Amino acid sequence: MLHTLDAPAVRTWCQLALRALGQAREEIDALNVYPVPDGDTGTNLYLTVESAAAEVESRFADPADGPAPGLADTVRAMARGALVGARGNSGVILAQWLRGTAETLADGGGADQLRAALQRAADSAYQAVAEPVEGTLLTVARVAAREAVRAGGGLAQVADTAYRAARDALRHTPEQLAVLAENGVVDAGGRGLVAVLGALADAVAGHQPMGPVALRGDLPESCEAHVRPPGPGHPAFEVIYLLDAPDDALPALRARLAELGDSLVIGGGDGLWNVHVHVDDAGAAVEAGIGAGRPHQIRITHFAEAAARSGAAAEPGKHEEPARAVLSVVCGEGLAELCEQAGAVVLRADPDRPTASAELAAAVRRSGAREVVLLLNDPELRAAAGAAADQLREEGVRIAVLPTRSPVQGLAALAVHEAGRRFDEDVVAMTSAAGATRYAELAVAEGESWTMAGVCQAGDVLGLIDGDVAVIGAGPAEVGASVLDRMLGAGGELVTLILGEGADDALAEHLVAHVRQGRPEVDTVVFHGGREAAPLLIGVE
Repeated sequence: MLHTLDAPAVRTWCQLALRALGQAREEIDALNVYPVPDGDTGTNLYLTVESAAAEVESRFADPADGPAPGLADTVRAMARGALVGARGNSGVILAQWLRGTAETLADGGGADQLRAALQRAADSAYQAVAEPVEGTLLTVARVAAREAVRAGGGLAQVADTAYRAARDALRHTPEQLAVLAENGVVDAGGRGLVAVLGALADAVAGHQPMGPVALRGDLPESCEAHVRPPGPGHPAFEVIYLLDAPDDALPALRARLAELGDSLVIGGGDGLWNVHVHVDDAGAAVEAGIGAGRPHQIRITHFAEAAARSGAAAEPGKHEEPARAVLSVVCGEGLAELCEQAGAVVLRADPDRPTASAELAAAVRRSGAREVVLLLNDPELRAAAGAAADQLREEGVRIAVLPTRSPVQGLAALAVHEAGRRFDEDVVAMTSAAGATRYAELAVAEGESWTMAGVCQAGDVLGLIDGDVAVIGAGPAEVGASVLDRMLGAGGELVTLILGEGADDALAEHLVAHVRQGRPEVDTVVFHGGREAAPLLIGVE
């Protein structure tokens, strides 16, 4: 448990928040009925925090570049990343909330600083909104800050109090905003802030992004709204842009945009602003930005057309003879070559950082296909893939995400892929093949740790089956053979072995002979995965 928030803890907070929002993204999208029932608040919040987390990760990327970043640099990176990547009404408000937090935490990470930071964050969020409305993320932020200021104790108690207060405030949002009560939901943006504050409490408690502890950003009950497209009385366009402008240009810009539309939020500072507004005249909103400074990264969404594109993408038969692609995400040049030979478009993942939703979406766009099957080959990519898929469907791309958990499952899916089949039939066949493939891998323990197979020490070889440690041993040959025996005990017809750079051919020969001796009816194939691949991947079909 931490007594002072430091740079690594902020990094962990960002990672946990991204994971929590990824898990809750679809739920939050379903809650989205205010200010526009367009079902994208969860996705927008995820993309906002994803950008914040990426900016923080860039500070930790290469220790050889200099000393590790301090708290001030890290929280400012978090705030800047959120501002630059903010999406939608709630995303811009959350970015401003993070900026307010950073402004105080840059001076220290103790309990008193966290109390002040949460209060500053709530005030900043209110100031960013032209017409604040209660029963929204703003209310949840205000109540969380109020109770945090009143809380005694150290850092952990302040963070936990803020989270619990936010959770309670969220439950009362339907009493404050009629549209929520009418639809039987809590506020979507507020639900996202609960996830972020839960992640903060977890980070202070010492939980790690990949740890076994369940995240606190959940609710005991979940509501689902039937999202309706915006009615005729609502502005037609959402306009978002970054703006380089001096502080004194903002009052006139706010006044002009308030005349043009509603849902106006302007967050930022120090010459860089994120502007969000709903208007009927998108051109006039951009012109107002030009009058104040230099707008860039301009995004204009026509609500009705976006809904129509999304619906068309979900309906079969909307595109005649569409080009189809399978996008496979892998580490290692050997795995990439295997996937390409099987007909996939490959996105090479960096083993030292998570693949972002923007990278997935860009790879799909580069393929030029209107129908895409996405093979993740990593369970940690599900949230990013879901956010990317939502964006692509709005662009008219028909996309199916196969949550393959290992490259061997991806290869099994590729083996049955047939572009000439109907899209749905192809997806079903590939999903079935991936699901029928058990997967395992060998890894080397970096330190002492408790596992499902007992306590391991640094240097031990671990055999993971379906993601859980099942075998602990001294050498890869011993552990690999034990893993194969366990997997083949449930049956199997084909064993696939993929060697990483650290594994030699002697290991493969030993394991092939082991299978042949114990299971002569089982075929075994061996491939080389390349430098970034795991030491050994095993698939049993």
